[in-house]
Amino acid sequence: MRIVQRGRGEEGRDRVTLVPETVDDLWHLSHVLEPGDLVEGDTTRRIQRADDQMRDTGGEREHLHVTIQVMDVEFARFANRLRVGGIIEYCSREDQLGLHHTLNVETHEEITIEKRLKPDQADRLEEAAEATDVPDVAIVTVEEGEAYIHTVQQYGTDEYATITAPTGKGEYAQPRERLFEELGSALSHVDAEAIILAGPGFTKRDAGDYLAEEYTDVSERIATTVDTSAAGDRGVHEVLKRGAVEEVQDQTRIARESELIDELTGRMATGEKATYGVEETAEAAEYGAVETLLVVDDRLRQERQDEGDWDVDANEIIESVEQKGGDVVVFSSEFAPGEQLSNLGGIAALLRYRLN
Repeated sequence: MRIVQRGRGEEGRDRVTLVPETVDDLWHLSHVLEPGDLVEGDTTRRIQRADDQMRDTGGEREHLHVTIQVMDVEFARFANRLRVGGIIEYCSREDQLGLHHTLNVETHEEITIEKRLKPDQADRLEEAAEATDVPDVAIVTVEEGEAYIHTVQQYGTDEYATITAPTGKGEYAQPRERLFEELGSALSHVDAEAIILAGPGFTKRDAGDYLAEEYTDVSERIATTVDTSAAGDRGVHEVLKRGAVEEVQDQTRIARESELIDELTGRMATGEKATYGVEETAEAAEYGAVETLLVVDDRLRQERQDEGDWDVDANEIIESVEQKGGDVVVFSSEFAPGEQLSNLGGIAALLRYRLN
């Protein structure tokens, strides 16, 4: 994300002009924008026209510059855009004021947001800006007869391709090179600067040797090789847990989340310094016992929009933790650690000391 300008808007609100440069940036914005915020940008809108000289045909689209007061936000992940709906507050055509409109925010389009940024939201924008220059990574896991390609995003991992080619003996057995050839062909179309090759046994090594001979452009992007107990989702989780992605990317959000959720569940299993659930976590925050607060982005958004069922104010918990020197990590609900945290009530904490 490229931040173009910062300043102050009306009533002391933060005003930030920015350009989302990746789908990740759109995802970050979906968790920053809330009802009541102002979003300004260029758009098109169908304008109704009907007079004596022109038959009303349902309207013609015009280019407008609008500012809308946000009512709802939707991250259209597979459409590569962010839909921001609301009421037009300011517009280059006065006759459109007060009408509902949806801004379709896409990558490389400049927008300005005006709101009172909460500390974690400001941090999210900063992290997105810092992550712009971080290389994209693909994780390839291979075992006998199967290969999987996952791309690493800040909102999670996406399964890009699954390749199967039964090897060994039998009527349907195929040469191993066929699996490797399909893998090389698929990887040549993956837009990733670095590739992590992983899997159990020697199959990944043989795949690497094949790629070095037949797909040199792909082979040159292989940054490291990791031993895992399986391929597929399980193998990807092991790669993330062992910090292999962090060796290629200085900051990979989901690797951090995977490490933290493992630390949390490990402490819970042994009765060490950890807690989960909103009431228990709020109590720990009040006593200054929270070292790291873990909260799921979707649940945090629901609570901030008064759509959740917590009896404690989410913002008060976060502010209490930060005032007492704790860290706050907002998990993505679209990745396995976030799902695990959701199953624990959407909020938990690693503690400095145990509470009786």
